[in-house]
Amino acid sequence: MKTPGSIVQEILANIPEDRKDAFTKLHQTIVENLPIGFEPGISYGMLAYVIPHTLYPAGYHCKPSEPLPFASLASQKNTINFYHMGMYANQSLMDWFVAEYPKYCTQKLDIGKSCIRFKKWDQIPFELMGQLMQKMSADQWIALYESQLKK
Repeated sequence: MKTPGSIVQEILANIPEDRKDAFTKLHQTIVENLPIGFEPGISYGMLAYVIPHTLYPAGYHCKPSEPLPFASLASQKNTINFYHMGMYANQSLMDWFVAEYPKYCTQKLDIGKSCIRFKKWDQIPFELMGQLMQKMSADQWIALYESQLKK
């Protein structure tokens, strides 16, 4: 489910009312904890947290005109989904998150390779999500991307 909008403020304005507060708080938590080198934007109809072309001119290997993606936030039909490519590419980061999650949330973790799905807005572990965003610098992400993901 793509949320209408071409800039961050439009996406936030078009989030369904029942989840707008939680979604906006999660976005703010992510932005407040973004390491230097990352910036918020829009990618594939979602809020995105990327490394801009000014820092990584090659861009995303699948679509070089796009900045290098790192994380995304989307409002889906029944969930708020957070995508984190660093966890997908770094098993120790994934293991850390899975181990920490029960310390912050009683809701069972619903996670895929890079997608965390939140079904209950009052169960989003905002503090943990902020910590996750601080775990990888832009330089670390670029190095990891180039060593594991770039074709």
